[in-house]
Amino acid sequence: MDEIELKLHLSEESARMIEAAGVLPGKPKPVAQRSIYFDTPDRALAAANLSLRIREAKGKRIQTVKQADKGAAGVLTRPEWEMPVSGDVPVLGDDTPVPSVLGDGAGRLSPVFTVAVDRRRWLLNEDGAQIEVVIDQGDVRAADRSSPVCECELELVSGPPRALFAVARRLAAAAPVKLGVLSKSERGYRLVGPAPVAIKAEEVTLDDGLTAAEAFRRIALSCIRQFRLNEDLLLASRTAEPLHQARVALRRLRSAFTIFRPMLGAAGGGLREDLRWLAGTLGEARDLDVLLSRAPSGPVRDRIRAARDKAYDEVAEVLESGRARTLMLDLAEWLGHGDWLADPDGQAMRDKDARDFAAKALSRFRRKVKSGGKDLSELEDEARHDLRKDTKKLRYAADFFAPLFARDRRKDRKRFGASLELFQEQLGALNDLAAAPLVLDRLGLGDMPEAADLIGTHDRAPLLAAAEEAYRDLASAAKYWK
Repeated sequence: MDEIELKLHLSEESARMIEAAGVLPGKPKPVAQRSIYFDTPDRALAAANLSLRIREAKGKRIQTVKQADKGAAGVLTRPEWEMPVSGDVPVLGDDTPVPSVLGDGAGRLSPVFTVAVDRRRWLLNEDGAQIEVVIDQGDVRAADRSSPVCECELELVSGPPRALFAVARRLAAAAPVKLGVLSKSERGYRLVGPAPVAIKAEEVTLDDGLTAAEAFRRIALSCIRQFRLNEDLLLASRTAEPLHQARVALRRLRSAFTIFRPMLGAAGGGLREDLRWLAGTLGEARDLDVLLSRAPSGPVRDRIRAARDKAYDEVAEVLESGRARTLMLDLAEWLGHGDWLADPDGQAMRDKDARDFAAKALSRFRRKVKSGGKDLSELEDEARHDLRKDTKKLRYAADFFAPLFARDRRKDRKRFGASLELFQEQLGALNDLAAAPLVLDRLGLGDMPEAADLIGTHDRAPLLAAAEEAYRDLASAAKYWK
């Protein structure tokens, strides 16, 4: 059967506030749950996006196999297989994908990590739907490492999935909550490997025969997931890497809106404005990170460091604001149930084959980049910045749609991707040069002698030459899509 679930990330204080607010009926008794997750030494199940656990509660054990979708966020619809078992040893039947994944390696299964939580459960009736709401608090443990768990899961028992968001909004009105994108099994696997510093974009699952509407939804949800994962890392570490990747996630998401504009029209305009606002806040801190990485020791670096620390304070304040918290929830709901899905004039475009839509989008942005870069050395900084943004959109489109063309003209795809990446990097370096004086002036440092080395005007000519060469290589690269 399929599990339909919406996950919310909570703090312990938020969990107390929700229960105290009375938005969930009754006073449930906590149920202690202990789950053991199994895998092979080479993590064959994790590689197949499967999890296998045995959960014990009230003296009974239930074995569950789940199929994960690591590119998703918001409402998750996941196949799961459950059966009672008598002990802490997995029972593998042919009714799950596990035997086909493991083959002869089933005997190598062993415990990898455990999850112990106190669960509190409510059953709600909401807009014709029945929803199970649970709050879990506890920890995940693997050997000598552990990670706390505090989350709320809303599982649809019956009725329309949109009702999950109605309940989520009542909870969000009672206490600060955030869209959850990390499963308990993912938390456990993080403990048995290197701790992530930042999360890069994951490949979006796009299958043959997919519609343009479903492709957009999957792409956007993948971007939301990347942002939320890096947001949590950023708030915990206040370092440049997760800030950069959180900003990349927002750029990818905003680019997705642009790429799919022929289908979306003006739909989601308010969400786009909120994304622009959030990206702008992160962008100011990112500019200071770039400048700080180039600054030698001395008074200028100290001033940049102080400004950078203040910018990170502002980023943290924004990320914890109600506007930012609800934005990801708004986006997840809009992607599944928004006005863009109800517009009759856009039905034909939404039903269009994703591969055909992708080919036209790639051609459209390729033409823009080829046209915009013809006289690269003559462009003003602002025009070159616009070209850089178009180049990013072309690269994001190529990344988004890569699975749809995975079997096509591999040599051409490789050359096009390499040329596109190099051209974007050269434009990025030129943009950093152009932005440095503006950031220094904003900090009141432009007239200091040490600031001249950060502007690096002597680097401009070789960077322009390299960018022109990269453009020529990209312009001559053949299209690999049809």
